[in-house]
Amino acid sequence: MVSDSELKVAVLGLGYIGLPTAAVIARTGAKVLGVDVHQSVVDTVNSGRVHIEEIDLDGLVSGVVARGNLRASLQIEPADVFVIAVPTPFGEDHAPDIGYVLKAATNVAIVLKPGDVVVLESTSPVGTTEKVAALLAELRPDLKIPGHSVGSPDVAIAYCPERVLPGRILVELIDNDRVIGGVTPRCARKALQFYRRFVRGACVTTTAKAAEMTKLAENAFRDVNIAFANELSLVADHMGVDVWEVIRLANRHPRVNILSPGPGVGGHCIAVDPWFLVSAAPEQTPLIRTAREVNDGKIEHVVARATAMIEASPKARVACLGLAFKANIDDFRESPALKVALELARRFGERVAIVEPYAAVLPAAFDGTGAALTDIDAAIETCGAFVVLVDHDVFRSIPLDERAEKRVYDTRGIWPDQPQVAWNESLRLAS
Repeated sequence: MVSDSELKVAVLGLGYIGLPTAAVIARTGAKVLGVDVHQSVVDTVNSGRVHIEEIDLDGLVSGVVARGNLRASLQIEPADVFVIAVPTPFGEDHAPDIGYVLKAATNVAIVLKPGDVVVLESTSPVGTTEKVAALLAELRPDLKIPGHSVGSPDVAIAYCPERVLPGRILVELIDNDRVIGGVTPRCARKALQFYRRFVRGACVTTTAKAAEMTKLAENAFRDVNIAFANELSLVADHMGVDVWEVIRLANRHPRVNILSPGPGVGGHCIAVDPWFLVSAAPEQTPLIRTAREVNDGKIEHVVARATAMIEASPKARVACLGLAFKANIDDFRESPALKVALELARRFGERVAIVEPYAAVLPAAFDGTGAALTDIDAAIETCGAFVVLVDHDVFRSIPLDERAEKRVYDTRGIWPDQPQVAWNESLRLAS
C-alpha cells in the first residue's frame, strides 16, 4: 500500500461514525474524501465545521480541512481505500435494511480499480459483507472479486465494525481494539495494513461473518444486561423499594455488577443491533428478543409513572430533562427520553417544558404539541415537577436546595438526596 501522504481514502457516509473516522484518517496525512447524500453536510464539512456534537471533533475537522487533507462531496471519486459507514436501519417488523450499504457499494463499483480495498464499517446482519462482494462481482465482471473468481483477486473486501462510545469517539477510534473480518484471509490482511495506519489498539483478523456477528453479540450482550437492570427497577417499583439502593448494595458482592436502569435503551446500536440476530435466528434468540421487549416496554412504564405524577399536580408545569439517548451528547437516535417527552407533550401540551442543552430547537415531532424548549434555570423557576430522562452533567449539578420542593421522577438516579414524597405518591397512582 502507498505511503500515508499518497494514500487516497473515500469515506461513504459522514454521520456520527463516518465523519470522525474520515477526520482521524486525514490526520495521518492521507487525502480523504467524505461522501454524503446531503448537500448541507457537504457544505458544512468543506467550510471546516461539523454538523454533529462530539468532543474535539470541530477542531480536528477544521485543521484537516485547512491542510487540504479532508474534503466532502456528493460524488464518489477514485481512491485506494473505500470505507462504507452508512446507516443500517430496521423496518416495522424489525427486519434489517441494508439498502444504504448496497447503494454505497454500487457507487464504489463505478470507480473501483485493481489494488483497491473496500471496508464495510456499518453494523450489519451476518453475511452482508459477502453480499457486497457478490454485488461488486456482478457490477464489475472485469475485476477479479474475492470469492467470485479464480486466482489472485484484484481487490480486497473486509468488514471492520466501529466500537466507540459517543463523547469519546476520537479517542476510541484510535485506542480500541479492532476486529477485521475478510471475505478471504488475504482480504483481512490487506484491511489490517490500512487500519494499522491510525489504530493503536490490537487489530485481530478473522472471517467477515465472525466479525459481523461479533459486533451484534457485543451490543446484544449490553442490551440483555441493561434489560435486567430495567426489569429490576420494575420489580422495585411494584414493591415500593428504592432500586438505586438495591443496586448499590447488590454490587458490593464481589461477583455482581448490575448496570443502571433508565427510561429505556436508545442509540443506533444497542436499541437496533440485537434485532439483527433475532431476525436471522428467531427460534434461537428468545433471551435477546425478551431483552429488547423489556427495554422498549420500560418507556411505557415511565410514561405511566410520569403521567400519574403530573396529574397529581394539575396546576404545576412539568420539565422533561433531556432528549438525547445518553448523557452529554446531541444524539437523539432511538432515544427513549425523546419518546417519553414527546408522549407527555402530546398529553399535557403547554404544561410541558423541554430542557435539552444539546438542542437549539425541538425536533419536528413536537410541532403542534404546545411544549416549549427552555433552559434549566427557567425550568427551575417556573416548573413544579421534574421528569429526569437524561443524566446530563448540567442536571447532576443542580443542588438540593433548588429542587427540594419539586415533585421529581428521576429515571436515572442522579439525585439520591431528593425527597421521595412525590416518588411514592406517583408510584401509588400509577399502580
